[in-house]
Amino acid sequence: MLHDRVLVSTEKESQERRSGGGILIPATVSMSRRLAWAEVVAAGTNVRTVKVGDRVLFDPEDRAEVEVRGKDYVLLRERDLHAVAAASQDGSTGLYL
Repeated sequence: MLHDRVLVSTEKESQERRSGGGILIPATVSMSRRLAWAEVVAAGTNVRTVKVGDRVLFDPEDRAEVEVRGKDYVLLRERDLHAVAAASQDGSTGLYL
């Protein structure tokens, strides 16, 4: 990877989702501007805030898809990342911006 580029592997979403209250949301319902989670696979030399293996939050509309060895990845700039999920000191998971 070059400069500030980040290569991520997206998580495949199931067709149906559940709300926080347990209500089943069918795949036909569209959500506007829903952010997506992905795992960092590679990072360029100028990337400072993420490393390989981090989970990041990004906007799926601001992406470039690429296929490497038969697997689909998303190529982003570091500035296009909204959040990084990280393990906190006490072992629980948290977000930092």
